[in-house]
Amino acid sequence: MRAYWDSLDAKGRTAARLVGVIFVMGSLAWLSVPAYDLFCRVTGWGGAVDVAEAAMDEPLEQTVAIRFDASRAKGLVVDVHPVETHMTVRIGEEALAFYEAYNPTDKPIATTASYNVAPYAAGAFFSKIQCFCFELQVLQPGERVTMPVSFFVEPEILDDPDARFAKTITLSYTFHETDLPEEYASEQAALDASGGATDLN
Repeated sequence: MRAYWDSLDAKGRTAARLVGVIFVMGSLAWLSVPAYDLFCRVTGWGGAVDVAEAAMDEPLEQTVAIRFDASRAKGLVVDVHPVETHMTVRIGEEALAFYEAYNPTDKPIATTASYNVAPYAAGAFFSKIQCFCFELQVLQPGERVTMPVSFFVEPEILDDPDARFAKTITLSYTFHETDLPEEYASEQAALDASGGATDLN
C-alpha cells in the first residue's frame, strides 16, 4: 500500500484523498439515520416515545389533547394520512388511533414509518402499546389499509417541569419506502418478466 501511495503524483494523491473523504462521509450519512433513531429511543431526545405493555388501570382525571400528523419521505408515492387529526384523552388512559395508507401503483410497495413527538419534553411520557410502525408494511397494488396505534400518556408527565404544561401533544410519522421482503420481490420479478398478472397475496 505504501509503495502504491509513493507511486502517485500530487494529483493522484489528491484524488485518492477525495475518494476516501467521499467514502467516509457516505458511510456516516448512511449510518446516521439508524444511529439517531436508536439514540432517540434510548434517551427520549427528539421526542422519541416509550414502548409499554399496558396503560393504567385507573386513569387520572386530567386530560391532554393529542394531534396526529403524517408526511412522506421524498420519492414515496403511497398516500398516507391520519384517520382522525386529533383527540382528547385522559392521562394514563389507553387510546386507539388509526392511519390510512393507499398504494395507487400497479406494484407492491414496502414502507416503514419513523416517528417523533412534540413538544420534545413530552416524548419520554408518551408510551405506545402497539403500533404499525413496529413492523414493515407491504401494500399490494391498489390496496388501501387502516393501521392502528394504541398509546397512553404516562402520569409522570405531571411531575416534569418541562412537560407538565403541554396542553397538546403531536404524534408525527414520516413514511419511507424500503426494499420488498424477498418473497414479494421474487414474485414481482417473475411478474415483470412475464408481463402478466400474478396474485401476490
